[in-house]
Amino acid sequence: MSPFLLTRTLPEDATDAALRADVLAGLTRTPKTLPPKWFYDARGSELFERITELPEYYPTRAEREILLDRAGEIAAASGARTLVELGSGSSDKTRHLLDAMTDLHTYVPVDVSESALRLAGEALAGERPGLNVHALIADFTAAIELPQTPGPRLVAFLGGTIGNLVPVERAAFLSAVRALLAPGDALLLGTDLVKDEGVLVAAYDDSAGVTAEFNKNVLNVVDRELGADFDPGAFDHVALWDAEREWIEMRLRSRVAQSVKIPALGLVVDFGEGEELRTEVSAKFRRDGVRGELAAAGLSLTHWWTDREGRFALSLSLAG
Repeated sequence: MSPFLLTRTLPEDATDAALRADVLAGLTRTPKTLPPKWFYDARGSELFERITELPEYYPTRAEREILLDRAGEIAAASGARTLVELGSGSSDKTRHLLDAMTDLHTYVPVDVSESALRLAGEALAGERPGLNVHALIADFTAAIELPQTPGPRLVAFLGGTIGNLVPVERAAFLSAVRALLAPGDALLLGTDLVKDEGVLVAAYDDSAGVTAEFNKNVLNVVDRELGADFDPGAFDHVALWDAEREWIEMRLRSRVAQSVKIPALGLVVDFGEGEELRTEVSAKFRRDGVRGELAAAGLSLTHWWTDREGRFALSLSLAG
């Protein structure tokens, strides 16, 4: 078995503190919001896996197609000895890259979930003799410090997750990633592309109602962790395309006027009938826009790959 290390950079109580801060800030502002990262408890992760298998939800299939078709080109273009994956989760799609990166020395999966990191990291270490796996329990939206590993490094941020950040957050994130990179290192970025509104909305409002259940799961998380009394059945799932900002918004719309108590915060939150709580934005991109945002962070886009239908893109950018 290859070496497997697990390093914690988050305090044990960091998740609870972050949830409290996000709920307090998001539910006391107008309009109300909650960050999408709180979808992903064990139940939410299971629901998202179901979403990726739905006929309407194309991004996961499209990105996997690119990785299967282009992993060799990505490996050759990056020349990486170290692969760092932000928000690695199960590391499932990453295996396509690992298969192609024959000179890889170290894989550094980064995630907030210790259980996911341990499960995936130990499996990879067992499967791949000679590959060092150094998992990092960290929040990639905050400052992180990577372990000392051989360069060049390839930092991968897959799944179109960057679309969950609004423009000012994306700029800060890309600048932070650039700060991790030495000259010759690279960023592999997954971005969902602008397309027909009907296709986009269907991907976030499937006919089986799985995405609706996933969206409402954030209320279950707040109920369980903070003792709140949200009734998910009192909210409707809403998915809308904002053509001006070119992003999908997922919202929860209150069916009735209601008050929700959150004892852990000493907070009572009032909702009017029809009032909406925004739970996610999912920005869609165009090539020139991606190039511009990368350039503003000091990264130079050198390669652009899409799936055969042009729905999703992976881009490779070099640090100068």
